[in-house]
Amino acid sequence: MSILRNIIKRITHPFLKKGMEYYYKKPRSYTYNGITTIVHPDVFPPNLTLSTKILLDFIKPINLKNKTFLELGCGSGIISLYASHKEAIVTASDINKTALEYLKNASKENNLAVHCIYSNFFENLKGFQFDFIVINPPYYPKSPKNTKQRAWFCGNKFEYFESLFKQLPQYLSKKNITYMILSEDCALEKIENIASKNNIEMETIFTTRKSGEKNFIFLITQR
Repeated sequence: MSILRNIIKRITHPFLKKGMEYYYKKPRSYTYNGITTIVHPDVFPPNLTLSTKILLDFIKPINLKNKTFLELGCGSGIISLYASHKEAIVTASDINKTALEYLKNASKENNLAVHCIYSNFFENLKGFQFDFIVINPPYYPKSPKNTKQRAWFCGNKFEYFESLFKQLPQYLSKKNITYMILSEDCALEKIENIASKNNIEMETIFTTRKSGEKNFIFLITQR
């Protein structure tokens, strides 16, 4: 990240934080490709962030028909709903029970099948195998104080990635395709080092810059 971008972020962050808090005092709708979900204030917001829309646009041309698809840490679940719209067999997991309840309602409202599972990483997904896994992880190095913050903060020692990359190899295979999105704002080298020590390769396959922020989509494979 450039020095100028760092300065701008430090100046604008308090205002953006207050703006987001005000905007998310009540549930807000989010729509993509004619699919609408309601986002609770305690759920990661796709409305005012970039990563969800980038992932949605990225998977748009991918053939998902009859493919098993996992959104690990689904949040609003709009990616899961869209994957279902593309005729994938979809599982959405999260540790936020409110997110899952809202997603179940959105699944009914949009007449799209999504299997919602309460799970911390792969804890309640043992025995499952997926053709596709999509991950939009928390990456700010700070210890979360509640479930809502776990969508943003990965822990002071990057505990989220330590757990993720330790468990993920069981779900990777030659047939599996796993995507993860990260921003230039995160400690990419640190995250890649954690992946490497777990024999996981992170290959950058897509890069985009929106609103001055560069985002990367990685293909995750086992070495």
